[in-house]
Amino acid sequence: MYWTLELASKLEDAPWPATKEELIDYAIRSGAPLEVIENLQELEDDNEIYESIEDIWPDYPTKEDFLFNEDEY
Repeated sequence: MYWTLELASKLEDAPWPATKEELIDYAIRSGAPLEVIENLQELEDDNEIYESIEDIWPDYPTKEDFLFNEDEY
């Protein structure tokens, strides 16, 4: 399984929390690249409920990972 920021971003609007099958269904319906679907198919536990993309890819960057100088806005 190989995630990139671009691939993982395809799941940002997924119906969280979701099961593996729900995520695969969402990826197919939303036209996500084949790599996203293949990555989801490689998840081990079919019955697990995933709360967010971080449950699938723990290194997924959040807004806190980027250094924004809010004083400039």
